[in-house]
Amino acid sequence: MGPDDTSTDTGQSSTPAQAKPPVGTASTRTIVSLGGLSHRGKVSPVNEDAFLVMRFERTLEALLTNLPSGQIPSRYRERGYAMFVADGMGGTPYGDIASRTAISTLVDLIIQTPDWIMSPDGGGAAKVLRRMEERLNRLPDAFKERARLEPRLSGMGTTLTLAASLGRDLIVAHVGASRAYIFRRGHLLRLTKDQTVAQLLADSGVIRPEEVSKHYARRVLTGPILDAGKSVEAELHHVKLADGDQLLLCSDGLTEMVTEEKIAAVLERREHAIDACRALVNLALEAGGEDNVTAVLACYQIPEQ
Repeated sequence: MGPDDTSTDTGQSSTPAQAKPPVGTASTRTIVSLGGLSHRGKVSPVNEDAFLVMRFERTLEALLTNLPSGQIPSRYRERGYAMFVADGMGGTPYGDIASRTAISTLVDLIIQTPDWIMSPDGGGAAKVLRRMEERLNRLPDAFKERARLEPRLSGMGTTLTLAASLGRDLIVAHVGASRAYIFRRGHLLRLTKDQTVAQLLADSGVIRPEEVSKHYARRVLTGPILDAGKSVEAELHHVKLADGDQLLLCSDGLTEMVTEEKIAAVLERREHAIDACRALVNLALEAGGEDNVTAVLACYQIPEQ
């Protein structure tokens, strides 16, 4: 090339002087305090509860460019959080393995998804809910395969409640009798319905709603995740979070021993998330600790749009 060649605009240059400032998305400006705690209780020799809290991100960072200054952002990031609580079924083999298998299988399925939806707009939330339902319906086959390789695990089962948030948007998927709550402005709002025979009787008008908590069938699940190959009837929700919301996921080892009024009183104190989880678990233990107990809490500070 001669000295008059003008093709040097194809050269690479560093980004600091060439790019827009980092883009601060609503999800990255959302501050989330997280806590989780699980205890085997005072009766069971094994903790069949399992929980997981994780962060997921999508990032873009410009490294080299010859684009005009300010034409693209130097960095872009979306950040979300996912929380899982699984309660292995008592009376079935290896409930502890079942709960851990459910969570690890779901995480693997999420990782294998080629295109993560990081925005709920334009029908994105509906698509996320459909994908979550599809993933949950793959769990019985995963259990069946695990039992084929290890016959001693045949018959294992679990419940599963999970929540994923991105900024103000919250997705909840639920199977079984663990629960998801939002504590908002002094009120404890239950997001999920127990999938038990007692709740089914109440929904059918056979018993009164206030009888559910004492009914002998309150612990009999109608559709747990098993290795029998049946489809999972998941409860799915898309909820808008508000600044100051506290999201609680818990196993029935908490709600069987501690009233919603006492749970609300703990959350009203607005302690750090892990301290609130510890207080909730301690309440369950003080009340007798008749089951494994797990509490996972996310406290949200959400900026104005």
